[in-house]
Amino acid sequence: MIPLLAFFSLVGLIMAYLAVTERDLIKAVGFSALQAIAYAGIFYLLMAPDIVLAYVAISVGIYTALLVFVIMKTGRYEVS
Repeated sequence: MIPLLAFFSLVGLIMAYLAVTERDLIKAVGFSALQAIAYAGIFYLLMAPDIVLAYVAISVGIYTALLVFVIMKTGRYEVS
């Protein structure tokens, strides 16, 4: 169980870093969704399936869809 927790933590950390540094906002939202899936894996390993169900529905589903909608209304690329 410890190696899986370490793996999901590492994946979540890498995806969070990529989401922050990415200039293409659609890709950044995708990285953020992958980070949320990694955190859901951590919650599942910690035996909290009710948290997993709510977290996946909100962070991967609603949050991602809302951000993609807003990005399509504004602009896809970050301007420096």
